[in-house]
Amino acid sequence: MSTSTILATAADGGGHSLDFSLAQQLTVIVLCALTAFISHMALAVFNDGVRPFLLDFIQGRGTRSATTAVSFGLSAGFIFGLGAPMALSTGVLNPWLLFLPTDVLGLLSPKKWLAPLLGGAWGAVVVFGLDGANGLAHDLPVDFLTAMQEMSTPILFLFTLFPVLAITRQFGKVRGAVAGVVELALVLLTMKLWPDMFAGALAMAVGVLMLIGFAVVKDVRQRRLDRAGLLRSAAPGAGGGGTGAEGSAADAGGTGASVPAEDPMNSLFSASAARLRRYLPLFMVLGAGVCLLAQMHVFGGGEATSFLIAKGDYAGAAQVDFYRVFGFVPLIATTALASGAYGIAGFTLVYPIGYLLPNPWLAVVVGALVFAVEVLALSYIGKVLGKLPSVRDSSEHLRSAISETLQLAILFGSLMAANTMGGGLGILIVGGLYLLNEAMGRVVVRMAAAPAAVLVGGVLLNLLYWLDLFTPVKG
Repeated sequence: MSTSTILATAADGGGHSLDFSLAQQLTVIVLCALTAFISHMALAVFNDGVRPFLLDFIQGRGTRSATTAVSFGLSAGFIFGLGAPMALSTGVLNPWLLFLPTDVLGLLSPKKWLAPLLGGAWGAVVVFGLDGANGLAHDLPVDFLTAMQEMSTPILFLFTLFPVLAITRQFGKVRGAVAGVVELALVLLTMKLWPDMFAGALAMAVGVLMLIGFAVVKDVRQRRLDRAGLLRSAAPGAGGGGTGAEGSAADAGGTGASVPAEDPMNSLFSASAARLRRYLPLFMVLGAGVCLLAQMHVFGGGEATSFLIAKGDYAGAAQVDFYRVFGFVPLIATTALASGAYGIAGFTLVYPIGYLLPNPWLAVVVGALVFAVEVLALSYIGKVLGKLPSVRDSSEHLRSAISETLQLAILFGSLMAANTMGGGLGILIVGGLYLLNEAMGRVVVRMAAAPAAVLVGGVLLNLLYWLDLFTPVKG
C-alpha cells in the first residue's frame, strides 16, 4: 500500500474495527491467560525494566508483592497512556495493552491457578470492552479518537530516521550526515519510482545495514589489532621470556599449574539458560500464540506498526518490526541470561513473521519453532555478543534512537490531533497537560504523556461543549 494511500486512509478515519471475530476473541483471551501464568511463574515478562528484578524474586530474596509493585510502577503509564490510546485510535491491539497488564496480574496472583483466570479476564475486558468504548467516543461531539489518527504521519516518517540517529551517536557526525543524505535520497527515490511502497521502507533498510556494517567492521579491526598485539607479546625475548610462567607455577603452590577462578557471571548465565530450557514446551506454546495473534492482523508490535497494520500494509509492518529486533536482541538475551526470565514476545521475531504468514495453522507451527530456537540459542547468543562489543553497543544506540524519534513523533502527532479536535484551545489543553506532566517530574512516562493528554483533552473539550463554552472545529 502506498504512503499516500496510508495517510489518506488515516485522515478519513479508516482503520480496523475493534469488533473481533470469535476466533480472535478466543486467541486474545487464551494468550492473556497464558502470559499471566508465565509471569506468575517468573519465566517471562514483557516489560524489559522488570526482568532484572525477577532474579531476586526467583532466588527468594524478593517478595511477590514487592515485585508486583515494581511491575505496576514501570508499566501503568504505558498501559493507560500509550497502549489504550493507540488501540482506540488505530483499531489494532498492541503489546502494552495486552502483555503489560498480564505481567502485573500474573505477579500479583498468590496462587498458580488464579493467574490464568485473571489474565483471561483482562483479555475479555479488552476484546469486549474496547469496541463499546470506541463506538461511544466516535459518537461524541468532539471525536478525539479520529483526531488521534493524525499521529500516523509523523510516526511513520520520523521513525524512518532512527538509524541515522544511532549512526551519529556511535560513529560520529560525518557518517551520520552521510546516512541522513542517503536515507533522504532513498525516500525521494521511493516516492518517485515505487509509489506503491511505503516511502521509508527502503531508507530504513539501508540505514540499519549501514549501522551494522560500521559496527562489524570496527569489531573485526579491533580483533585483528588484539591478535597482532598478542603475537608481538608472545614473540621470543618479549615480555621477559618465561618468567611469567614460572611465577604462575610458584603461585600455584609449586604444582606447576594454576587453576583459573570460575567467572560467577558465566555460572549464573548457564543456570538461567538451563532454567529456561526446562520449560521449553511452555515457551513453544507461547511463541505459537503470539505468532498466531500477529497473523490475524489485529495486533501490532509497535507504534508505527499499529498504523501500518490498520491500513493493511502488512509487508511494511513486518519490515519495521524486523528492524526493531536488532535493537532488542542483545537487551533481551543478556537480561534473560542474567535473571532467568525471558521476554513474553521473545526477540519479537514472531511479530514480523506472523504478519506475513498466509494461514493461522502455519503461524502456530512457525511461532513454536522460532521460540524453541531462541531459547535453545540463548547461551550461544550471549557468547557471540560478548565478542562483538560494537554490535552490542549498536543495539543500545538503536533502542535510544527509536525512543527519541517516537517521542518527538508522538508529541508532534498529539499536537496535530489537538489542533484537529479543538484548534488553538485544543493545543493549549493538550500541550499544557504535557508540560504540566514534565514539571511534576513525569508522573506519566514521556512517551505516553502526549497521547494521554489527547484523551484527557478530548474529554475536557466535550465537557466544555456541553457547558456551551466550546464549539467543535469543523471538518
